[in-house]
Amino acid sequence: MPSGSSTILRVLRVSLHVGFAVLLLVAVLRLAMAGLSPLAIGAGLAGAVLLAAVYLVGTVLEKRHALNPERFDPKPYARCWLATVCGLWLVLVLISPDFAWIAFPLFFLQLHVLPRRLALPAIAASTALLIGALWFHNRGAGADALQLPAVLGPVLGAAFAVVTGLAYRALYVEADNQRLAAEELRRTRAELARSQHDAGMLAERERLAREIHDTLAQGFSSIILMGRSAEQALNAGDNTAARDRLRTVQETAASNLAEARNFVRGLRSPDLVDSGLTDALQRLCAKTEAEAAARGAALRCRFELQGTPVPLPNPHQATLLRAAQSLLANVWAHAHASTAVVTLSFLESEVTMDVFDDGIGFDPAGTAAAESRGDGTGVGLAALRERLAALEGTLDVESAPAEGTVVAVRLPLLVAPERGSVQEASGEY
Repeated sequence: MPSGSSTILRVLRVSLHVGFAVLLLVAVLRLAMAGLSPLAIGAGLAGAVLLAAVYLVGTVLEKRHALNPERFDPKPYARCWLATVCGLWLVLVLISPDFAWIAFPLFFLQLHVLPRRLALPAIAASTALLIGALWFHNRGAGADALQLPAVLGPVLGAAFAVVTGLAYRALYVEADNQRLAAEELRRTRAELARSQHDAGMLAERERLAREIHDTLAQGFSSIILMGRSAEQALNAGDNTAARDRLRTVQETAASNLAEARNFVRGLRSPDLVDSGLTDALQRLCAKTEAEAAARGAALRCRFELQGTPVPLPNPHQATLLRAAQSLLANVWAHAHASTAVVTLSFLESEVTMDVFDDGIGFDPAGTAAAESRGDGTGVGLAALRERLAALEGTLDVESAPAEGTVVAVRLPLLVAPERGSVQEASGEY
């Protein structure tokens, strides 16, 4: 929507062009009825047509360039155009005094095209030439003395044109500044939209990377290990063990397929669709223990619940489940532990989950280097911290070589939910 200054500027510009056309037309009509010689009338008409054509070409080119900056820019030739218009006007004034009044729209053109330091002298010179032309015609009519109206009219007209022209220029500058500001705003909005789009893509890419690491990557790793264990069982002639491990491979593959489909649909984890978080964690511990046994590892994994369970938001449930999956995968892959315990605790203002193992432990100060491996592994703790940070949660690691590991996950409960309908449980599962 155009601004107020742009509207006023447009009205003034149209009024200037209309005034020029009307004054030129009136002068031509009076020239035809002035009773001059045919040569003077012909020269006046030809000059008027040429002046109208030059004026029209200049204004049309300026308008086309204003609407589309890619078109021809007449600005470098503006002064030559103005000089041509003023020269034709001066010739017409010498032919007939009726063309004198076209000087007033020309004053506005001089203020618009020329800088102020040149426009004011040009207006003064045009006023003097106008007075001289009127005196020349009055002298030809028998009046030798210069008449006061012939001086006062042009001077007052020039003064009025200067004041109005300066106001026009101020509006023109303001409108141009508003146009530049609007273009800058559009560019800024476009850049902001692009940056937001890129940030959204990056955030979604990071989210999918965390999901894939905590689910599909862990599942595929388990499938590979179970497949190797089944192959070893077949080579040893233990068909029962091989059958059990192949069944585990099928179940893990089916779970991975369900997770992949849920990624595409943007749904919850299938482990949380038909049951709550406590049941999902209990099944995860049982699955971890079974997979460790299938590989010949004596790992006992159990789940403990402390406090009264309360309904948790879906993001909290998914984050805690993914954390448990990632941490237990680290336990059986790296800890060489005999016992792992997942403890879910509901407190007044937060929910916590501790994952303990009695394995070989490690130096937490060295986890930064471990998390930066370039083979796609070693990103579990870093990804988990990012996931928790999105929910204003924290992750703490306590470990030492040969002393086991405890990883504590904490998520705040922004609003204390009502307790009651959820089944209360505590102790060991």
